[in-house]
Amino acid sequence: MKFLVTDHDFPDIDLETRLLRDAGMEVAAAQCRTEDDVIAAGKGCAGFLTQYAPMNAKVFAALPEVRVVSRMGAGFDTVNVGDAKRHGVWVANSPDYGVGEVATHALGMAISLVRHLPFYDRDVRAGNWHYTSAGKLRRVANMTIGILGLGRIGKRMAQLSQPVFGGIVACDPYIAEGDFPSYVRRVSLEDLFRESDVVSAHVPLNDETRGMIDLRKLSLMKQGSFLVNTARGSVANLGDVLKALDSGRLEAAALDVLPKEPPEADHPVLRHPRVLLTPHAAFYSVEGEIELRTKAAQNLIDWARTGRPTYVVSEGEAGFPPSRE
Repeated sequence: MKFLVTDHDFPDIDLETRLLRDAGMEVAAAQCRTEDDVIAAGKGCAGFLTQYAPMNAKVFAALPEVRVVSRMGAGFDTVNVGDAKRHGVWVANSPDYGVGEVATHALGMAISLVRHLPFYDRDVRAGNWHYTSAGKLRRVANMTIGILGLGRIGKRMAQLSQPVFGGIVACDPYIAEGDFPSYVRRVSLEDLFRESDVVSAHVPLNDETRGMIDLRKLSLMKQGSFLVNTARGSVANLGDVLKALDSGRLEAAALDVLPKEPPEADHPVLRHPRVLLTPHAAFYSVEGEIELRTKAAQNLIDWARTGRPTYVVSEGEAGFPPSRE
């Protein structure tokens, strides 16, 4: 049985290749960027191990032998799950590999902003040595952090934030009331933005969340608030974020993700003095990357052995070996 690693941004795919070959599978590799790339490279493959390559009806229709897609990541917005269902293709992911890493990164970004760490660093390097150079600081213990999305990462973010911030509010309509930690107060989406000094986004990217953080929501925030996004770049309207920064509604923003990665060299987000940027790195630790890649590959191994991947996002055709007339 043959699988294709459609694309990756790791230094190599030795780990995935070893796991799959040790399980008796044949492995091919490519760096696909378009549907046509995937179709050309994927002929004869039963499944894909994918990172950013597009997976949709065009691909599935052209390659009916493909029965499973495993994404190297917790998010799966690069895979059209509806198209996969219609073509009987299993979709799997690695949902819990980097919970601690992302939450820690987000909290680090939040604290860096409210304590003005990147701005102090910039000023000192420019020869400006004074504790007021980066503006007035407020006591973090008097501030409220708002968590947008209370899934695995959002809950961990709340746990880590509890000793630091004075209050924690969260909005997630898909989490039952009893699953909110006792120290987190449930609020509506609008009240999250109204009440929070810092908003940290932890939602998946889908039709409901795309552009969710827009100028209308940001205008509800207190003057001089902060935004952290370690979720997906398109959850926030980047143009609106820059407008809120320029107006002072946002004092600063920390973005690990952008709608286009990397951004164009002349994009204004790269020049804005009140934006802290990291290169979609919140997920990363040596251990976290190994866990991510291992779990994604294991999905394909388990599907080949049992007809079902380990971490199912969407079910495909039942039965083993899977087949289509």
